[in-house]
Amino acid sequence: MKRSIIVLATSLALVTIGPGASGRATFLDLDVQTAVASSLGRERLLGVPFYMKGQAHPAVVEDLGQLRSNKRTNAFNKSDEAACQIAFLSAVIAFQESAQAMDGDAIVDLRSITKGNELESATQYRCVAGNVVANVALSGRVVRLEK
Repeated sequence: MKRSIIVLATSLALVTIGPGASGRATFLDLDVQTAVASSLGRERLLGVPFYMKGQAHPAVVEDLGQLRSNKRTNAFNKSDEAACQIAFLSAVIAFQESAQAMDGDAIVDLRSITKGNELESATQYRCVAGNVVANVALSGRVVRLEK
């Protein structure tokens, strides 16, 4: 009897969260400034400036290296945009922490590389939203800028 209940519960769980849970992959191009200006952005972003690919910035004095950041967040019970903002901000914060650890003072040429679907934009980032997870992957360079 116990075994039957366990098998039934497992089967129901697989049907409920099975293929449909991760089947959706909606690519969204969203505004960087909207994420930065959100309450989460205002609270959590560090003092290391970042510049999207194509965005003007002071001259680079020293290039400290190319980095990537790939962040996911739980999208359950969130709008795609809200989940994507969290993933984007998490990826930027990871860059900012790395820049501080490398004694850099900025991140430049930040671009989206989510699931191999690239976007180079001075104003937008790309996110893939699913039923359960939202994902943002970024690539950029940690630098020291001319003062």
